[in-house]
Amino acid sequence: MRDIETTPGEESPYECFECGNIIVAENNPGRCPDCGEPMRNRQMPLE
Repeated sequence: MRDIETTPGEESPYECFECGNIIVAENNPGRCPDCGEPMRNRQMPLE
């Protein structure tokens, strides 16, 4: 697994676990605006 350095204020893509909606934002939007499910930072590996 590779180490990922995050920089505060840097935009990252976030993906919805349920519908796959992708949002580029500086901070985690928390919930998907389309379906309300949790979102994840796509730059962070899934374990």
